[in-house]
Amino acid sequence: MTTDLGLPDAIRACLFDLDGVVTRTAVVHAAAWKETFDAFLREREGPGFRPFDDTDYDTYVDGRPRADGVRTFLASRGIELPEGTPGDPPDAGTVHGLGNRKNALLLEKIRTDGVEAYDSSVRYIEAARAHGLATAVVSSSANTVDVLRSIGAEHLFDVRIDGVVAAERGLPGKPRPDTFLAAAEVLGVPPARAAVFEDALAGTDAGRAGHFGYVVGVDRTGQRDALYAHGADRVVSDLAELRSG
Repeated sequence: MTTDLGLPDAIRACLFDLDGVVTRTAVVHAAAWKETFDAFLREREGPGFRPFDDTDYDTYVDGRPRADGVRTFLASRGIELPEGTPGDPPDAGTVHGLGNRKNALLLEKIRTDGVEAYDSSVRYIEAARAHGLATAVVSSSANTVDVLRSIGAEHLFDVRIDGVVAAERGLPGKPRPDTFLAAAEVLGVPPARAAVFEDALAGTDAGRAGHFGYVVGVDRTGQRDALYAHGADRVVSDLAELRSG
């Protein structure tokens, strides 16, 4: 193992999810999704609706591209909506409209409360780069650039594959491995020599599906066993644990 990083010696690149791994925005995403889906379900089913909860977020939404999260959660409740188009307004009764409603809420929460980085994650990425490892950020979020700029972290990554890039290239999102594979390809590193860092079950699924050399699950919400079950080789509550043995 690379002692200072807690990674196998063969690893030459680190591919980091953003929300929940580098930044504390996963909880903001979850709150925006809950507000969006609860309002939708209340309007559709009345006051006796079953609210969107943490299990729904972890199982159907977390880590997936926005529209995929809408489709997957609604399917779990037996609900189908017209697809619409990515430019649908937030009040449109479509998959994309509902996703855009969530994004508007998310941006409002970010503007109001700001974004915080996990300092230990920033230090870990800096250490990885100091060891000569290539780094990439791989996120389903279309707001990745704004978030990285807000915490002054753009310089920490050689490559960015986010929701915007994935849409431009027609890459399917997590749990498919395509976005991670694209990052590794741009870095010129085979998957077997790259490590994936993820807090979402869909993300660890993607790491396993892509046959990456090492998958680190970051447990911020008490889903340690599930992260292992979905493909993590090691689960930590904070990246600092990797550097302490």
